[in-house]
Amino acid sequence: MSLDDGSDPTATVKAMNKLIKENNVDAIIGPSGSPNAMAALGIIAKAGVPLLAPVGTSGVVVPMDAQRKWVFKTTQNDDLIAQALVQDMVKRKIKTLGFIGTADPYGENWSRVISTLAAKNGISVTVKESFQRQDTSLTGQALKLVAKKPQAILIAAPGSSAVTPQVALYDRGYRGQVYQTHGAALDQFLKLGGKKVENTILAASLMLVINEVPNNHPSKQIAQKYINDYKALYGVIPATFGANVYDAGLLLNKAVPIALKQAKPGTAQFRQALRTALEQTKELPATQGVYTMTAMDHSGFDQRGRVMITVKNGQWKLLK
Repeated sequence: MSLDDGSDPTATVKAMNKLIKENNVDAIIGPSGSPNAMAALGIIAKAGVPLLAPVGTSGVVVPMDAQRKWVFKTTQNDDLIAQALVQDMVKRKIKTLGFIGTADPYGENWSRVISTLAAKNGISVTVKESFQRQDTSLTGQALKLVAKKPQAILIAAPGSSAVTPQVALYDRGYRGQVYQTHGAALDQFLKLGGKKVENTILAASLMLVINEVPNNHPSKQIAQKYINDYKALYGVIPATFGANVYDAGLLLNKAVPIALKQAKPGTAQFRQALRTALEQTKELPATQGVYTMTAMDHSGFDQRGRVMITVKNGQWKLLK
């Protein structure tokens, strides 16, 4: 069954309680928002129901603890993406970096991750700003960022909210290198940003540049099939967010038969067996990369789960 929380964390909690207490579910896929998933941690852990969360923030699985052990994240962790971005900054001899992120778990975790990685690589984060996802004007933040004259600026925001700060920076004359996180990896970013997001660099899903990905990549065939099937059904190219949900299904398809050998569905024993089976996933190719979970890693991606991408002539292109 499917429930809509309307992106409201309070509604998420209500929906989770309904699924667990009334429908006696053995696993849940969702929610799609980082604040919503964070709000659900306690409920999921108390009920002992595995949650497959297609969200951006690493906070749902890091640091691993008694609550987070019930959550499996089907997007790349922030540190995996950040490592690729910082490597590119080092290559370009960038020494000063500005940061602006959403004032929520997504932006806050990115602020911590990038600060640590930047410092380790001789990059100084000279200015930090934040904003609300629904903000339509970021003039104040943009002026503060531009005034510090950083060589590059990283924007950490999910979905269409990633466009607003970049447009504001462009309009205030900033022409340094702009980096985005995988939260911006959707075609709407290109449509809304237009020429103002040209030359943006991000590390994200191979789906965005599937035609440029080598044929021997373990995820290419699966990702291409998902894209083709989705387009045949709905008439449009899918966003990577939908593929994160699809990958959750692939993980369950792998884990459920294993759990069925140990316990009966609808029981606490089955849910525990399912959680264990998910945690023991090894080398499972999916649309976003290859999953190998461990007791401490409930995202499971390695370098095969990211590619470096840029924007050229309004299109996603593999960064070369």
